[in-house]
Formats: sequence, C-alpha cells, structure tokens
Amino acid sequence: MRQRSYIAGLLLLCLSATSADANPSIVVDVETGKVLAHEEAFQRWYPASITKIMTAYMAFEAVRSGELSMRSPVRITKRAAAEPPSKMGYPVGTELTLENALKIMLVKSANDIAMAIGEAVGGTRDKFMAMMNERAAELGMTDTHFVNPHGLPEKGQYTTARDFGLLAAHVRREFPQYAGIFSIEALKLPGRGAPVRNTNILIGRMAGADGMKTGYICASGFNLVASATREGRTIVAVVLGALDQQVRAEKAADLLAAGFQTDPATVQDTVQTLPRGGDDGTDVADISNDICTGRAQLDRYDGRDVDGKFIYRSSNIEPMRRDPVTVAVSLGGADGPPARNTGLVDIPVAQPRPTALRDLALETAASEKDDSENTADDPEDTALSSPETSAASAAMNDGPEADEAAETEGDEDPALPTPPAGMPLPQSRPDAVQ
Repeated sequence: MRQRSYIAGLLLLCLSATSADANPSIVVDVETGKVLAHEEAFQRWYPASITKIMTAYMAFEAVRSGELSMRSPVRITKRAAAEPPSKMGYPVGTELTLENALKIMLVKSANDIAMAIGEAVGGTRDKFMAMMNERAAELGMTDTHFVNPHGLPEKGQYTTARDFGLLAAHVRREFPQYAGIFSIEALKLPGRGAPVRNTNILIGRMAGADGMKTGYICASGFNLVASATREGRTIVAVVLGALDQQVRAEKAADLLAAGFQTDPATVQDTVQTLPRGGDDGTDVADISNDICTGRAQLDRYDGRDVDGKFIYRSSNIEPMRRDPVTVAVSLGGADGPPARNTGLVDIPVAQPRPTALRDLALETAASEKDDSENTADDPEDTALSSPETSAASAAMNDGPEADEAAETEGDEDPALPTPPAGMPLPQSRPDAVQ
C-alpha cells in the first residue's frame, strides 16, 4: 500500500513540477539590483507570511533612525494576543526585546509577535499599516498593498514577485548587520521543549543559503523569499505559488544556483527598471482550489520515500547531517528606548466573525500539534516531515491560516469533500502561517 502511495506521489511530483514552472518568480543580484531571471514577476499574488520581511524592514529602519534599539521593549497587547496561530500565546503585558521579537517572528513566524512589533514601531496597528504602505511606495513597490503586518488572509493584501525581489535586495543591502536573524536554523524558546526549526529548507542544506522567509495561505500556495551568498556575492530569489514546500525550496535553490552562474554585467534590466510583460493585470491570483480542497490534500506528495526519508530532487540541496545550530531567546531584558505604544491603554479587540470561528479553532489545534511534533529525535525528519496542520484542518483549510472564504465579508466557508472512510489523511507540511 505504501509503495503504491509512493509511486502515486512521484507521479504527482511530475505534474506539480510542471505547474510550478509557470509560477511567479524573480532572481536579483543584491549589489547591482540586476534581474538575473524572472517569470510572471508582475502577477499580483497573496504574500502570506513573507509579509513579515516588510515588518522587519520597518523595525530595522526605526533602529537606524535612533527611535528604537534592538533592546527596546515589544509588549504583547490585547490586539496582538488575539491574533490567530501560528503564535506564541504569551499573556497580555509580556515584554521582550525587539531583537528577540524579530527572531521569533522570522523563525517561528508568530503572528502575535508580528502584530506586537508593528504596534511597537507604529504606535497602533493602523498607523503601522500606513507607515508600511508609505514606505513600500517610496521603495518602488508599485503593486503591493499591506493591510496587516503578518500576512494572514485579509482583503486588500497583495504583492508581486518583482516587488518582493526589490524589498529583499533592499533589506540585504541596507541592513547587512541583521542578515543573521534571517538565517537562524532553530530557536530555543522560553517555556518550550524542543527547538523550533526554520521552515526554510535551504538553510543548512544549500551551499551559501542564508535566509530569508517562507509564507503560506490557501490562496497563495507556498511562497519563499530566499537568499544565498557565495564568495561575497549575495543573490535573492522569490518563488510564489508552489504546490508544496519542497517544490518552492527546490525551485528557489535552482534559481539561486543559476543566478551565481550569471554575470550581472551582461544583464540590462534592474529590479527598478524591469519592464512589465503580459502579467500586469490587477486581479490577485487565487490558487485555493489547487491547494486547499480535500482532494488536493489527499494527493499532495509529502516529499518522503517509502522509508520516510526526504527525497532531494535538486542537486543544489543536500541533507543536513547534523543537528541545527540553535539560538536561544528569552523574555524580558528590554532596556532600550521606549516603543511608540508605551503607555497606551489597550482598547477592546474586535471579535472574529462567526464564519471564521471554526477556522480559528482549527488553527489553534494545528499550531499546538506543530509544536508537539517538533520533538522528534531525527534532525532531518523533524525539520522536514513533521506536519504543520492537523488532518481536520487540512481538509477544511490546509493549515492555521484562514483561507480565501474568510477574507470576504459575508462569505460562508465552502463545504469541502470528505475523504472516503478508511482512506488515510495526508501528513502534509503547509507552512503553518509561515
């Protein structure tokens, strides 16, 4: 039975690889801004949790201006505590340093921490969103609009591969001193048992890979902004809409490797001057039907062979044959300049719509499952094969983020097919709001 499942998985891989080839992507040389490769780079897409790169960029700018420091306090407010998983779940009033908050946001992809950072930098959520969009426009991110600091599904949040290629290059070029935050392999979190691993498969498995952030919601599929540095040269790649975490990692690895073989002096277009092709519509792509139906979940290949070991189909990715390098973070210790929301009184947080309550409950269960399953002894299997969602949430919503149905006011969640009795549910690894 397992052998048949394995063969079916391999067949699905062929179809998935063909489909993934048409997804938006871009490769940018950080120093020169030259575009080394691109495909559908102006197609609008849901960013999901790669949004957190922009949240981090805003925090870095606040530190550079002297308004904050890496030891400034980030406080969990009522609004932050109310964010859906993936989250830390710290009580209201918990404080940690901006540095530790950034590490948790970028590795654990915690949405409550992302909101707390936004409020610390902007004072309030609304002010921070205005700051994010104003700065994005100044950078030249012409097809991007943010409505939250973490990337959870919400109407009006969209971007393009080109815009995030531009942003990633700015982050690496302007703030090289913080590059290490994006490349952390695992975090030891206070009050948690096993370390939490970075879901960017490339880190520790591709030569030179050093960041940056994964992202996933039903409507977006599996997104990845990845960077790598070899012989002093840094390249960033953006892959949007892959059908699983393995495909996005392999495509990013192959794009980065090819980029290192390309001399930027032979390229004319920069990420700022790249002309639009035929992919310049205003509609935001939604691939929920390819990602989050019950059938898609059952068919999704999980990247493992019959012995449960991960299969590396790209020659640019190697198994990690060691334990990950773990960085410890802690609570408290914030003695830097006060955050903008210091002294503000928490206001009541709007309660979720009834149609979204089921998703929030599933998200919470999925997040707890993800944490409990991150305790496996095998370092390779822990990072790559532990599920990020329960089977129930997979059939409904494929992970701890609400899907497109919850984005539009008044929509009811669609009824998805129920697997036949006795059919095993998949153990997929969607990015758990990461």
